[in-house]
Amino acid sequence: MKNLIISLSVVTALLASCSPATDKKMEKNISAGTQKEVAVSTPEPVKNDPATLEIPGDFSTLVPIDLLDSKNTNVHAKYGIEFSGNCYSCDLTSLSITKKQIRWTNVCDEKDTFEIDDFSYSNEGNKTIFKTPERTYILTQIDKAPVYELVIEGQKLELKDKRISRYFTTEKALPLFTEHDCGNFGG
Repeated sequence: MKNLIISLSVVTALLASCSPATDKKMEKNISAGTQKEVAVSTPEPVKNDPATLEIPGDFSTLVPIDLLDSKNTNVHAKYGIEFSGNCYSCDLTSLSITKKQIRWTNVCDEKDTFEIDDFSYSNEGNKTIFKTPERTYILTQIDKAPVYELVIEGQKLELKDKRISRYFTTEKALPLFTEHDCGNFGG
């Protein structure tokens, strides 16, 4: 009889743990008597633990693009390579974000960089938010092509020979977008 009660308790516990209800009640017989212990479990709130949060892998190689034709429905023709920043002034920056660093690099000189090491980040749907003591950087995926829009809030970020674009794509997807030939400018 004792084995039957223990077996029924185990089966009841297993069935209760598989229940889709938010509040689960589990009864466990302590002895053959009428004494029962009831345990109620409630779901714990979801927390964004920085140790488990992942920065999308695409963010390690973001290159600047520009809105070329706002009325075009083809995303690869709507956005493209900005001619003046790549060819004439050569002042655009590419962006690389890893768990340890945000790096702005001049598109014409990969040794010309500006790095940020002190930041935190969080994900909210299609947005990834990076916070430093001076600024908040919000990177939103606005198209699956992929196209990302960058918004910087807080103190103005002024970098010498590093103009920050509003739109970015991955280095891998860049050949799919409209491209200008720099001709003799070598940018």
